[in-house]
Amino acid sequence: MDRVVEITLEEAAAPGSNQASRMHIREDLRRIRCAVLLCLLSVVVLALPTAYLLLGNFRAPSSCVSQVTEERGAHFLKQRAAEAATDTLSSAEKPRAHLTVKKQDVINTVGNHLPILQWEDKRGLAFTKNNLSYYSNALVIPVSGDYYVYAQVTFRGHIGSYNKTSSVTEVITKVTDSYPEPTQLLTGTKTLSVKGNSWFQPIYLGAVVSLEVGDKLMVNVSDIKLVDYTKEHKTFFGAFLL
Repeated sequence: MDRVVEITLEEAAAPGSNQASRMHIREDLRRIRCAVLLCLLSVVVLALPTAYLLLGNFRAPSSCVSQVTEERGAHFLKQRAAEAATDTLSSAEKPRAHLTVKKQDVINTVGNHLPILQWEDKRGLAFTKNNLSYYSNALVIPVSGDYYVYAQVTFRGHIGSYNKTSSVTEVITKVTDSYPEPTQLLTGTKTLSVKGNSWFQPIYLGAVVSLEVGDKLMVNVSDIKLVDYTKEHKTFFGAFLL
């Protein structure tokens, strides 16, 4: 009888102890969930500033690349438009000019650069056509494109001047509004040669050059007093659009 009572009491107590265990497990699970949520929230809070900085670093180079791409695209379109415009021109319509030497009135210089030659643009063999004009000792480019630019300067003198000067120099210079200093496109220097009681030395320069609207071309020489201006076929200067 006592044994039966003990079993009955144990069975009666068992459900209560199982319920208490389940409550402890639920409490532990709730604490675990809270801890996991707090960890996730901490990770998100820490990740936000890092993501913002990374996004800013990626965005800045992207904007720079975009700007460079746009500039290159604009330059390419401008170049293609200029090429299309020049392609429609016939040979007779393309800008061209041939200038011949004349007696120099005043020695002109730009900054520390060599003296600038003056030219004849209308008489004799000289001409300017299709808006390639001559102004203030320079050829002014009317259409962007590739030009063949050339110049020949013949220097001459007597034996006495030869002893003072061992070489002569000719330079074809470009002046543009976008750059303050003149740019040397072509340069030639030669030592002097003696023939009888006098000496002479021609220098010819010529090359294909890419030019923009408004560019100015001029010729500089080392000593303007030694330039031979007696014959127009000895000293000349010109350009034409290809």
